[in-house]
Amino acid sequence: MRYGTILLCLALTACSKHETPRMQNADTLTQRQHDSVIGASGLPGAQAIPKAQGAQDLENRHVAQAESIARADSI
Repeated sequence: MRYGTILLCLALTACSKHETPRMQNADTLTQRQHDSVIGASGLPGAQAIPKAQGAQDLENRHVAQAESIARADSI
């Protein structure tokens, strides 16, 4: 039983994913670019991604306007 546990630990360690710095830099797409690619695909439900991104952009503009007004009022 003890040897089985040791072998299992060694096997899991050998099969684990080790990321080198080269592997970490392999994915150069931003999350938004990745989502846009999926949104443009023919996957079921993917047509909702561009709509969600548009809603997020609109909300970001509203927040930026509110922050701009708050900064102007604090002067």
